[in-house]
Amino acid sequence: MTASATTAAPRGEFTNEPFLDFTNAANRKKMEDALASVKSQFGKEYPLVIGGEKVTTKEKIQSTNPSRPSEVIGIFQKATVEMANQAVEGAARAFDRWKRVPAEERVACVYRTAEILRKRRYELDAWLVYEIGKTWPEADADIAELIDFCEYYGREAERLAAPQPLTPMRGEKNYLRYIPLGVGVVIPPWNFAAAIMGGMTLAAIVTGNTVVVKPSSDSPAIAAIFVDILYDAGVPRDVVSFFTGPGATAGEALVTHPKTRFIAFTGSKEAGLRISEHAAKAQPGQIWIKRTILEMGGKDAIIVDDEADLDAAVEGVALSAFGYQGQKCSACSRAIVSEKIYDKFLEKLIPRVKQMKVGTYIETGKKEGRLLTGGKQSGTEGYFIEPTVIADVSPKARIFQEEIFGPVLAVAKAKDFDDALAMANDTEFGLTGAIYSKNPKKIERAAEEFHVGNLYFNRKCTGAMVGAHPFGGFNMSGTDSKSGGQDYLLLFVQAKTISEKIS
Repeated sequence: MTASATTAAPRGEFTNEPFLDFTNAANRKKMEDALASVKSQFGKEYPLVIGGEKVTTKEKIQSTNPSRPSEVIGIFQKATVEMANQAVEGAARAFDRWKRVPAEERVACVYRTAEILRKRRYELDAWLVYEIGKTWPEADADIAELIDFCEYYGREAERLAAPQPLTPMRGEKNYLRYIPLGVGVVIPPWNFAAAIMGGMTLAAIVTGNTVVVKPSSDSPAIAAIFVDILYDAGVPRDVVSFFTGPGATAGEALVTHPKTRFIAFTGSKEAGLRISEHAAKAQPGQIWIKRTILEMGGKDAIIVDDEADLDAAVEGVALSAFGYQGQKCSACSRAIVSEKIYDKFLEKLIPRVKQMKVGTYIETGKKEGRLLTGGKQSGTEGYFIEPTVIADVSPKARIFQEEIFGPVLAVAKAKDFDDALAMANDTEFGLTGAIYSKNPKKIERAAEEFHVGNLYFNRKCTGAMVGAHPFGGFNMSGTDSKSGGQDYLLLFVQAKTISEKIS
């Protein structure tokens, strides 16, 4: 099977997909109906797709509802190392054909994917609510971002397929083409199970690569559904393989296979470094240096200056720290507050955090600082933790240095702006950060010295939008891939310069 020969109609300038308004009664009713429909599909079994063929295994993996762990969302296959090898080999065979499909046909598949996502939006929102515990607005933002990736990367692929400008040379005809890399392994996280998984996959296939998608074992259902949507949009079944299995065995086999050309990963620092190490070691028969696109952790800080709008800062810190329960790599887990306004800031922050409805790091934090609110399990079923604020934390404390990935905010006091910047940069990570200040000189200085990939002024440090906020971090936060930006697709291609002498 090949991609449909139908090409997409010309698209206008990219704009972000609007979010659904769930205060609208009609929208709420559609969402409630979608939740009921999706719940009726719980327990369905999903096969692997390897080389275009469905494959099942004797051993299975279950995906459960984190809000009600007794509910089984879906049943998935536990693939073996041999199956991992078969998946890469099948993708390599498909690459020989897919790389020759004209860019406009691949782009048309991606645009059709966007249209299907729009038609099935409430259903996909519902899957995220159940499988990874997102609120309705958080789930919808995840799907909206996935639609944005379709639209943005489609336009970017068209741009890269066009003639690239070169300096004219008398007596020569010179041109540069971007060509695909080969077989990629896509390893997404569970927290943005649609947007990040789909974004990495779309970037790979729209540029002419084939991929093996290995979703997190905590969120495979939405990945299986998305891969089926790609097939419905005209992407050949052997171009995108769907693969579930243990990371330490089958997952490692995908990374180390000599025909794997690149790995696109989002997840923890520890897992990312293991992938980097494995990818760097050439295997027998390997003829290239594997490329890695790694987005890892964060220990993101918001500086609240003594010249800040305090109410805005409190709101920004609260939303950045506890939106989606703090389970974002961009979440604020450190608030660095000027000592001049420190007590007043805490007085305003605590009641704001207590308005939010609803560990080992929390127990550590109680010893390393002063527990102001939260710190306990919430409810009798599911994995719920109260939003937790720990004040008077030392900059060298574990809860100030290590990524927690949960609803825990450490608050530290800064002597002045110099001290605040030093504390913010005293981390192995460098993903996002924010500053609340009305002083333009301080903002100008922070733009130069605050060492993060995404820096925000007088707004929260989460909620990057495709096209507006290309996303990716420094240091142990990853390879600064800048997803959702003009540089991103370049990570999935290689440039070929062709020169011809002419009379």
